[in-house]
Amino acid sequence: MATDDLRVLTSDSHAGPGDAGRTGSWRVLRPVIDYAKCAPAKSGKPSCFYCWLYCPDTVVSKTLQPQIDLTYCKGCGICAEECPPGAITMVEESKFSDEDNR
Repeated sequence: MATDDLRVLTSDSHAGPGDAGRTGSWRVLRPVIDYAKCAPAKSGKPSCFYCWLYCPDTVVSKTLQPQIDLTYCKGCGICAEECPPGAITMVEESKFSDEDNR
């Protein structure tokens, strides 16, 4: 087989915040970041961002104090699972008031 026959297929699509849609009121667990443990927030350097990298809905900002857009967050917990310093915990939605859900 000649090398001319080999082609690399790539995708030109890019994920956007909440491509799957707004979460609504069905999320059971909410990610909460403890900035005292968060590596980028503590160091002031872009040193980790595993939460941003692994979020399937791309709702985590890549800022030096990462923020989670709860409008689109599904509460899957991947960010908490992948966080090396354990700065993200999943908390039951019932612990928050309706005003916090906006």
